[in-house]
Amino acid sequence: MKTINPYVLKDNDLLLDVDLSKFSQSSKKGDIRKYVLKIRDLPSEDKPRERLVKEGPAILSTAELLAIIFNTGSVKEGVLEMASRVLKDYGEKALISQTDAGKIAKDLDIPELKASQIVACAELGRRFFDKDGINRATVRTAEDVFEYLRDMQNLPKEHLRGIYLNSHHKVIHDEVISIGTVNSNLIHPREVFKPAIEYGAAAVILAHNHPSGILEPSEADVEITKQLVAVGKIIGINLLDHVIIGKDQFISIDIDYLN
Repeated sequence: MKTINPYVLKDNDLLLDVDLSKFSQSSKKGDIRKYVLKIRDLPSEDKPRERLVKEGPAILSTAELLAIIFNTGSVKEGVLEMASRVLKDYGEKALISQTDAGKIAKDLDIPELKASQIVACAELGRRFFDKDGINRATVRTAEDVFEYLRDMQNLPKEHLRGIYLNSHHKVIHDEVISIGTVNSNLIHPREVFKPAIEYGAAAVILAHNHPSGILEPSEADVEITKQLVAVGKIIGINLLDHVIIGKDQFISIDIDYLN
């Protein structure tokens, strides 16, 4: 697979992957059920909003902070349960980088209002914290990709992420392109390159996780990578790499070999 050489931004390049294990749970007589504690069941001093006012935001977990933003849950789940599920299914970094509320709502099966709250808060954070782009991550190697996307290691479903770089290897956009099995019939090049054009990216890196822990790329992984490399050359946007992420390990599809 791929060596550990730094990425070279040419006048054209990219990255990607596939695989999905479906798990099912059956409920049988005698099974032990797990009851979820609702916020309304907590003592006042243990409720997230009250703790934030009394002790400050640093004391709260990410799920508790998200629950405060959501304010309420849905008829299907409590607000803390929803917040925890959203973080588990999407990953923290992917969640804060997403700008399409409709996509989040669909992917996570949450009301569009909740998804809009996530997008609005994330945008405020970006504007306040990184107004001039000083704190943007730099990605030059596959190891950098792995470190940047460590939150993908424990995702229960397969996610395809696009990392979009400027000419200085700085991350200018990060997007979840799809959730679920990835193949050339489901992932269209326009879904990969549209954000690159929109944000003026010089290059794209694709990454996806294998929940099974098996990192070997499938034939579909290699085939779609070939297609995207070819498209990248045509439109003049570098496809630098396609990294497959597992638990504490990764491999990279050799883009140079595919050329």
